Amino acid sequence: MTFLETLMFEVSKLFLMPVLVILAIMFTVALLYLGAFLAELAARMTGRAGSRPLFRFRAANPAASRDALELHLLRRLEPLRVVSRVAPMLGLVATMIPMGPALVAVSQGDTAGIAENLVIAFAAVIIALLAAAITYTVLSVRRRWLLEELDALLSAPTEGAAHG
Repeated sequence: MTFLETLMFEVSKLFLMPVLVILAIMFTVALLYLGAFLAELAARMTGRAGSRPLFRFRAANPAASRDALELHLLRRLEPLRVVSRVAPMLGLVATMIPMGPALVAVSQGDTAGIAENLVIAFAAVIIALLAAAITYTVLSVRRRWLLEELDALLSAPTEGAAHG
């Protein structure tokens, strides 16, 4: 390998551990959001009102405009959106980094080295795809719930209009 290729190979290996740590954090975040989602789903299915974040936001900020409500909605969904989009990319990165050493191990006939690197690669991509699938599902349903709440909030008569 040339100097540049060797440098790029060595630099890419430095990113494996940080990417794996970030993926572990994203997977943990996805599980936490899934738990909160399932609790909210259970509350909705049993007829309890559950949390109504936009109504609570409007109660705390009575002068909030539609734009402020939409911005609050987007802020609540943003972590889910980031994880659902970034996790697969990081999963690919975490898959490709060990492939270099695995290919070197192939050329040297080192089956243990091949297996060790492929286990890391496959585990990383599985964790990443699970995190993305969980957060995308929660994001999709929660976005619909929040948009329904926003619609109900904006179509409800205001106190001033009810007395006028």
